[in-house]
Amino acid sequence: MTIRVVVADDQELVRSGFAMILDVQEDIEVVAEVGDGAAAVEAVARLAPDVALLDVRMPVLDGIEACRTISARSACRTVMLTTFDSDEYVYEALHAGASGFLLKDVRRDDLVHAVRVVAAGESLLAPSVARRLIEEYTAATARPSLPADRLEVLTARERETLLHLGRGLSNAEIAAALVVSEHTVKSHVGNVLAKLGLRDRIQAVICAYETGLIAAGTPTGTPAGSPSGE
Repeated sequence: MTIRVVVADDQELVRSGFAMILDVQEDIEVVAEVGDGAAAVEAVARLAPDVALLDVRMPVLDGIEACRTISARSACRTVMLTTFDSDEYVYEALHAGASGFLLKDVRRDDLVHAVRVVAAGESLLAPSVARRLIEEYTAATARPSLPADRLEVLTARERETLLHLGRGLSNAEIAAALVVSEHTVKSHVGNVLAKLGLRDRIQAVICAYETGLIAAGTPTGTPAGSPSGE
């Protein structure tokens, strides 16, 4: 299956460079190149791509707002691009619904890999990085902010899976913790995302903190109300 991509960046050389790298891949097709966030939103609505690469800073509508609109209106997954290695941008992008975050000096192979990973439904940040970022974010913004009863739709095993996702564990690590196969873990993760209306693992990490399942600021992602040495 071909991965359809929209590239949005107000710098023409950057935009065309990324598009050129991606378009020569057998499994990737760049369906549009645009120079601002509003044009990106329009292109996604018109062309229904699988992935949108969005520069954080763009005219008319910035990348964060474009990401938020695209995430709310479509199934297109977004990867944010920036020259600034700033936690602030990462936090805003994740909360807007982004599935990944790249610096513009990303290597060619890493850019291609990022598009494939996100198109496959995975998040681009390593679990440990996602955990650190979200824990810092939730601690700074006085979370939890979502009702804990949101998790009542989950089975006990799905709730355990969400807990481990929030701690930053990979599928293999969750499988070892639950003493089940990785295939079973993938099914549990899929059920968690579907039942809670989440787009990917990054949003699952956010949900684990915002519902209070995991207490922000604990050393290893300890469940709220549990001793840190659990």
